Amino acid sequence: MDNQKLKWFYLVALSLVWGSSFILIKKGLLGLTPLQLGALRTFLAGIFLLLIGAKSLRKIKKHQWRWIVVSALLGTFFPAFLFAFAELKINSAIVSILNSTVPILSIIFGFLIFKIKSTKKQVIGVVIGLLGSVLLIGSGANINSSQDLIYAFLPLVATTMYAINVHVIKRYLQDVPALSITVGCFSVLMIPATIVLYFADFFTSENLNEASTRTAIVYIAILSVVGTGIAKVLFNKLVQISNPVFSTSVTYLIPIVALSWGILDGEKFGFLQVISGMVILFGVYMSNRKKKIKKPTLKESAL
Repeated sequence: MDNQKLKWFYLVALSLVWGSSFILIKKGLLGLTPLQLGALRTFLAGIFLLLIGAKSLRKIKKHQWRWIVVSALLGTFFPAFLFAFAELKINSAIVSILNSTVPILSIIFGFLIFKIKSTKKQVIGVVIGLLGSVLLIGSGANINSSQDLIYAFLPLVATTMYAINVHVIKRYLQDVPALSITVGCFSVLMIPATIVLYFADFFTSENLNEASTRTAIVYIAILSVVGTGIAKVLFNKLVQISNPVFSTSVTYLIPIVALSWGILDGEKFGFLQVISGMVILFGVYMSNRKKKIKKPTLKESAL
């Protein structure tokens, strides 16, 4: 399969996997604290990846390890905790919609940090998407408590990190195999994840003997292996065979999958929240829309 077809396969697969991640986080929080969940997710994914790809670490050159560390922190470690804390107060589907701002933020930070120029349509998409985000957060604050406003900003902090990470991989780790990047990132994070688990009292007998904790561990194990481990390999490969804007377009389909799970789980949404989500996705669409190439006329073709 050539790269053109392969990138679309990765895009759909990641949409289904990551779209289901938000409901798994929600279920995991029924038996774990956000700190325990974020660290356990990273820890279990690290074990899985090291088992299947430890040898791939040899393909990472010495000077590339600093960018592996940066990618690990921005693309995995901090976002895992931010999303877990966010879902304490915000519906899983709403969090997934806020997650769709990644392509928009990718354009913003691509320009601010990496000096990548944006087209007029991308700028319009950014403005529309950010407006939708403000509306979504504001509508959630009106429907729920004022405290939700703070929690709603946490996914945006995480997506900012994701957006920067995409450019880090594309610019500094382009020639490193996708599996090597992923295994390298999680090998770096194993120690800090273990430390967090220890200080979050995860390993205590009282905690591990709780039925709710054991059930939550099953949900997070699925999330870690499929939603974090395997999906990270696919995403890093997608970044390498496409461009940052296309690779982050996975967020088009994630909210649809997440919203379906949310409805099945009994989550309710206000009309303004639905409209706000549509505004965000339209902004993402505008920012990814390619400029049409004008076809030459018959007269021009003859010249």
